[in-house]
Amino acid sequence: MKYGAVVLSAGLTGLLSFTLLAVAIGTDYWYIVDVNKPNHTGSDDMSSHSGLWRIIEGTNVSSVIASFTANMSSLSEAERQLLGLHKVVVILLPLSLILLVFGWIFGLVSSLACSPKLLAASASHFLLCSVFTLSGVSVYIKYSHLAMEEFQRLVHPDSLAYVDVSFGWSLASAWLSYSLEVATGLLLLLAARITQMKGHYDSGVAIAML
Repeated sequence: MKYGAVVLSAGLTGLLSFTLLAVAIGTDYWYIVDVNKPNHTGSDDMSSHSGLWRIIEGTNVSSVIASFTANMSSLSEAERQLLGLHKVVVILLPLSLILLVFGWIFGLVSSLACSPKLLAASASHFLLCSVFTLSGVSVYIKYSHLAMEEFQRLVHPDSLAYVDVSFGWSLASAWLSYSLEVATGLLLLLAARITQMKGHYDSGVAIAML
């Protein structure tokens, strides 16, 4: 494979991974709750969808998820655990987003320098970002399952028959970002390998010409 095509692909996948993660963090379709009561005739919509920062109920009502400002002393043990998990998510994913910016810049410099060591370091940086993203998404899934279990404990089982819950496209966007972060890291490792092999080849040619 050609070095230029590999580093260009790495640059595009790195940029796309940042874009997808930024979209995921900034949108409110991580978790969707659809309520379809057959005899419900009111004008209010009881369905909701939520993101990392707020919950949208119905069409207009939104509430902020105050995981850092909540009064922990007035909460139950289950609620404290949920807020603790939420704090982890809103720290890990924005941190991964910030690291992706530095990784893309570092990768650009490394590719221009054609340095195997710098390219390998850039690849390691992107793989580290993927670990943060994967950890954040995994914790969010655990957080969602625990929140649903707590909801099921508080609500009568008959009411749950009309409730349909699912993960939304914001979570899918974060998963895609994770996949592209891994792909970027592997492409940079391939670019480092190509540069290293080219260096060995040039050295061999130089020795043969002596």
